[in-house]
Amino acid sequence: MTSRRLPLASFLTLRHAQGVAFGLLAVIGTFLTLTATPEGLGLSDDSIAYIAGARSLLAGQGYREAWLESNQFVTHFPPAFSGTLALVGLAGIDPVNGARLVNTLLFGVNAALLGLLGWRMTKSSVAGMLAAALFIVNDSLLRVHAVAMSEPLFLFFSLLAFLSFAFALTPIPSPDEHGRGGKGWLALTGILSALAYLTRYSGLALVATFVVALILLNDTWKKRLTSVAIFLAGFLPLVIAWSVRNRLVAGNATNRTTIWHPVTAETLDQGLRTFSEFLVPVEEWRRELFKTPEIFVAVIVILSLAILSWIMVNGLRRFFQPSTSMPEVIGFANGLYIFGYLASVLFSISLFDASTPLKVRILAPVYLPLLLLTVHAGVWMWNRFRRAGRVIVVGLAALVFSVSALGQVRTVTSLAGGGTGYASFKWYDSKVMDYLKTLDGLPIYTNEPGAVYLYTGRGCRVLPQRVDPVTGLAWDNFNEGVENVRNEVRSGHAVLALFDVNAQDPDYAMLTEGLYPIMKSGGDVVFYAPPP
Repeated sequence: MTSRRLPLASFLTLRHAQGVAFGLLAVIGTFLTLTATPEGLGLSDDSIAYIAGARSLLAGQGYREAWLESNQFVTHFPPAFSGTLALVGLAGIDPVNGARLVNTLLFGVNAALLGLLGWRMTKSSVAGMLAAALFIVNDSLLRVHAVAMSEPLFLFFSLLAFLSFAFALTPIPSPDEHGRGGKGWLALTGILSALAYLTRYSGLALVATFVVALILLNDTWKKRLTSVAIFLAGFLPLVIAWSVRNRLVAGNATNRTTIWHPVTAETLDQGLRTFSEFLVPVEEWRRELFKTPEIFVAVIVILSLAILSWIMVNGLRRFFQPSTSMPEVIGFANGLYIFGYLASVLFSISLFDASTPLKVRILAPVYLPLLLLTVHAGVWMWNRFRRAGRVIVVGLAALVFSVSALGQVRTVTSLAGGGTGYASFKWYDSKVMDYLKTLDGLPIYTNEPGAVYLYTGRGCRVLPQRVDPVTGLAWDNFNEGVENVRNEVRSGHAVLALFDVNAQDPDYAMLTEGLYPIMKSGGDVVFYAPPP
């Protein structure tokens, strides 16, 4: 029998020019992120949680809320990103700098992975390189990687899971024509999905996607149930271990409370605005177009119907007529994932966390499938319509790439102008922070515990809130909590540091009533016991 070159070997040993091209794109992506973050990644409250968790791991104290005085075990944030920062920290790199190293590298690596998926999906290395290039010039994806958050690592594990899943359903053929290797790839897909879940809990959307795809695409019920079982065997051990750990140390699995608070119109409007930034990366153009938001609603409806129709026709045909050929696996799974992920986000907001914003970091996992499916549609049009189709494809590709590149140049310039969030000069030049560093051992109440921890290394006490941002419900003990803070500060047992205060806010007046301001700087105030 004539031997044939194995598809996997062909895939992993691309021709030298193709390999160099993908590697070069990865290097360009990494360099671009480094250029956009000369003063480090942007930092938010969640960023500080991951960084503090990594420092706690490095100190041998376990995964703890080191940014809070209580220093309890972390369950709200999954451990993979902090764990990665801790591994980097073993080389002596502080997690703040480690986050920049990890996320800048991941921008290039994720671009290359998307390109590899595009290459395998379309069987065209040019299409794969186009997918990678579109990733690199997309300013929304750069912004996600330019902040010390877990999304880049989540995208990394997700892309690897899709690649492994493609190998699982199109196993390596041996010379005797029988497929092999599918079970191992399927177990690996489960493990990668578990790592994605341990990076962001929304990784459950990957599980739903792969389970549904396995049921629809396999041709017998025996294969369907067996493949689902193998996948779950790879997924469940790590997830169960993390859940058991949380139960033992904190009495809960993920620190989520089930309360019905449906998605509001404001949240959906925020999501529409975020998606418009992805479609039109030049802000002046986007702002002008968004004066008619129905344009973007129409785009979403058209894209949703087109993708949903494609996956339903192909999936149901394969399910009810198993003898039909299997649809392209990567495109099909990514199409399913768009709906699975969005459903999981809306479900989570409605039941678990009302404060989840539909900002770019939340919607970014949908952007990668959209880029892949766009490239897939372009290749289909190129092959189907020949001359006219190719003219349209080239024209659209040039338009999208040039507009995206323009938006990316502006984004890099803007980000390079200074740090964002807690990494901005406003914080590292703060006189209040300098003063708080002198208060050794004195507990600090503050409305910015993340920033205070970052610049002083001190765990803080949080202020009482009228409404729980996660559940959207009012706290019963708000007034009692405010009185307790005032008593602690008046007696000299604690200090109160407020940042960006609004003196006209009734809650501010209630909290500071009878307290003595010992320092003011801009809109920041520190209160302590009056002098004797």
